[in-house]
Amino acid sequence: MTDGPAGIGALSIVVFDGRFDRVHYALVLASAAVATNRPATLFFTGQALRALLPEGWRRLDGDAEAREADFAARRVATFAELLDACRALGVRFIACEMGLRALGLAAADLAVPAQIAGVVTLLAETPRDGQLLFV
Repeated sequence: MTDGPAGIGALSIVVFDGRFDRVHYALVLASAAVATNRPATLFFTGQALRALLPEGWRRLDGDAEAREADFAARRVATFAELLDACRALGVRFIACEMGLRALGLAAADLAVPAQIAGVVTLLAETPRDGQLLFV
């Protein structure tokens, strides 16, 4: 991965929490990173993996329907818009292999193209000058 502006390294985000607002904000962070020329990786695991299923935002904890409608009404980027932006901007998606097994899911269940890998891959491929966040 290359450095972004002023030598700022890549951003890797471990998305673990299955609450709508947390996953939504992980998408905000990743899309903002790549929009500012900083490589970003979203590593989905735990209950957050549900976000990668078809209409996954509806499967997240919290009142996802109301939050999504409220964001749209206030002209805040919706979950669906942010997910599309992340894909279009080249955010790297990794779905945790162990997390998928723990939830009884398979790669074929995912609606978002994602590399299936584990924590070792995430850590090995996160540059030493990069940042790792846990959401």
